Amino acid sequence: MKIVYQGKTKSEKEIIIRYLESDDVVEMTGYINELSKEKTFITFQGEEISLDDEKKYIDEFLKKIDKKTGIKLLAIHDSKIIGISDIFLAERTASHVGIFGLTVASEFRNQGIGKLLMDLVIKEAEKEMPNLKIITLGVFSKNSIAKRIYEGFGFVEYGKLPKGIMRNNDFEDEVLMYKNIK
Repeated sequence: MKIVYQGKTKSEKEIIIRYLESDDVVEMTGYINELSKEKTFITFQGEEISLDDEKKYIDEFLKKIDKKTGIKLLAIHDSKIIGISDIFLAERTASHVGIFGLTVASEFRNQGIGKLLMDLVIKEAEKEMPNLKIITLGVFSKNSIAKRIYEGFGFVEYGKLPKGIMRNNDFEDEVLMYKNIK
């Protein structure tokens, strides 16, 4: 197990942040399905992921970690996943561009876990992914909290895709942001 952080949340809850492992399949499936039900600011909007599909996804991501083309960190409290952040490289002519993702369980939001995960995943990516030059992300235009956090990490808006996201049967813009690494 590769642990990158051990400490406490703002509310004094013990957490560890570590790399993804193949044994995480059941816990990750439950975590993502719970987030999906919320229909919050993530790409899953009510869909349910099967254990088999999540196992395939994890197996593929573990290959990215081995090839130094991806990093996925899990925040854990009491053996439960409470947050996930990752960066993985795009392919071919964009193989220097990392795509960033971040989620935090609802009961652990506003405790600094998202910022901590983001900081750690970027640092790990800089160390472990030699081809990484740029990190990109897309954020829901109505998610002003996330947008401010990203700006605080040096991400800059470079565009907007009008009606690029459908959430709760309504369209909203997707804000596109980037950060140069090297």
